[in-house]
Amino acid sequence: MRRSLCVVLHDVASATLPACMRTIQAIREVADVPITLLAVPRYHCEPSSATFGSWLRARSLDGDEVALHGYTHVDDGVPRNFVDRLRRRHYTRGEGEFCDLSLTEATQRITAGVHWFKKEGLTLHGFVAPAWLMSEGTWEALRWANLRYTCTIRRLVLLPERRGLTSQSIVYSTSSSWRRQASVGWNAAVAATLKSNPLVRLELHPRDAEHATVRRSWQHVLEKHLADRTPATLAAVAEQFRIETDWDSLGNGVDIDLGSEDHEEELRRHDSDRRTDGDVSRVMQTEHHT
Repeated sequence: MRRSLCVVLHDVASATLPACMRTIQAIREVADVPITLLAVPRYHCEPSSATFGSWLRARSLDGDEVALHGYTHVDDGVPRNFVDRLRRRHYTRGEGEFCDLSLTEATQRITAGVHWFKKEGLTLHGFVAPAWLMSEGTWEALRWANLRYTCTIRRLVLLPERRGLTSQSIVYSTSSSWRRQASVGWNAAVAATLKSNPLVRLELHPRDAEHATVRRSWQHVLEKHLADRTPATLAAVAEQFRIETDWDSLGNGVDIDLGSEDHEEELRRHDSDRRTDGDVSRVMQTEHHT
């Protein structure tokens, strides 16, 4: 595969638009590259503005990709235990919307998001869950959503076949001083391990341009990897991966994986997959209002 670099901007919404624009400007200080914008239709349950939709369409016409990033970006479920509470209320700050959804719930939210994209006149190829957290019900729903790819923190995964390209995300945390310092050190180490990887994913958030140390760090990563990589959107890399990879030649420089589960587990699930077909078909035909 062609060595690629994807710049991805998370949490793109009406409420975060000014911060998103500042981060995009900081990206342009290094290079004018295509960006995958992860859009949230009803961020924190608030409706999107007409201005936001117009801005997304303009970005798309300029070469950026717009992908679905959940529907509300809010985890409104109930944690099951202490560890689950730490993960869902502190690690993700209550924003892991798809981390514990059933098949029906995940299908409803993804379908509502698909309808929103259609209403806004936006082409949709991919879905990336908030914090990359997806329940098994979400994985099942994605098999029926007519999307081309999804991502975990470590993989880009083709849909519906769920073959994945290993690609550790370079992502920063800016909520406190110690998190910012730790992110800078950690991402320097991560970036060094990705030299031979076909794909590098620089995953940014709206506030990543507000702290000088963090901004300089990811701008350096961007500049360094652009020296020998082609910038592309996630959709473009997913399509290249689907077309160019020789699936019969595993282990020849391309790290291939099945996504969230290994091959034996995928085979074990085959019968249960078939049993859910009728239920999924009924759910997908339900009207979901925004």
